[in-house]
Amino acid sequence: MTIAVVGAGFSGAVVARELAQAGRRVQVFESRPDPAGNCATRRDPDTGVMVHTYGPHIFHTSNEEVWRYVSRFDQMMPFVNRVKAVAAGRVYPLPINLLTINSFFGRTLGPREAAEFIAANCDKPDRAPETFEEQALATIGRPLYEAFLRGYTIKQWGLSPAELPASILKRLPLRFSYDDNYYDSLYQAIPRHGYSYIVERILDHPGIEVRLRSPFDRAMTGGFEHVFYSGPIDQWFGCCEGRLAYRTLDFEVERHAGDFQGNAVINYCDLEVPWTRISEHKHFAPWEQHENTVIYREYSRAPKEGDVLYYPLRHSRNSGTIAAYMELARREANTTFVGRLGTYRYLDMDVTIAEALAAARRHLGR
Repeated sequence: MTIAVVGAGFSGAVVARELAQAGRRVQVFESRPDPAGNCATRRDPDTGVMVHTYGPHIFHTSNEEVWRYVSRFDQMMPFVNRVKAVAAGRVYPLPINLLTINSFFGRTLGPREAAEFIAANCDKPDRAPETFEEQALATIGRPLYEAFLRGYTIKQWGLSPAELPASILKRLPLRFSYDDNYYDSLYQAIPRHGYSYIVERILDHPGIEVRLRSPFDRAMTGGFEHVFYSGPIDQWFGCCEGRLAYRTLDFEVERHAGDFQGNAVINYCDLEVPWTRISEHKHFAPWEQHENTVIYREYSRAPKEGDVLYYPLRHSRNSGTIAAYMELARREANTTFVGRLGTYRYLDMDVTIAEALAAARRHLGR
């Protein structure tokens, strides 16, 4: 019998490829007109710039196997994400590092002095921080939290940082050096020909049939040996336990002559500025030359019916609903839930690929 894979992003594509290479017949169902999910890329027809259709994606990993895997399908071009932040009318480097600290406080501190200075400004909780706000106040102190994180976080997640889990902030480093590399990963790159090219090549196997513009729901499982599902987990179960919370994004696309902001990503930290960040896409491919430019001004909001879902929104108010769906998923016969939406977790691309490889291998008994 055939195996169904629902979703043609990295999760679905990797699962499909692994199964097909093991001799299984696979049908991939994708509701959109093109594969690659939210990491899709395309050439802007007016400027020739490679655009990250659903917002910027930088591939970063320290997982050797995942790095070798993606490198099979395109040339991975080294790229360091050096994010800037606008706060109260001034520009600073992110993540928070020694230059951020010295510029913000008007100091010339060395690494040890800066660490002591920040520690003196931090809360001293008698328990491990549970919320984003508690984590911030315990690690960077109130002045830096208020300037760089509070407003941005409210705009991004639509909630007070006091309602969000500490794990969100733990993803971001704090450095007492002048290192402004946004990630600590061993490998950091962007595919030369874009993410859509990689996903299309992963799916290019005689054992895989890709069906675009083809939604798939739970009622269709009967004709398949097994289903790998990477869509929203609550929708699979007809939202029987209620709807889970997500965030979606809106983009204002602008084209300009020359260079707009001189950097790939600039965050806007002030709550009074309605957008969260501006991405200038030609800077994601510095090996290319373009006379003109494309920017995305990015806004985050709660989704409406039919919107693209970007981020699972875990908070204290929906923990019971999450647990209920996880239990339903555990008991669901002949179905494996994968990916960011299928497991309702914030996953980077490399983790998505690693988990997809592991899921396919478990199914194959390896």
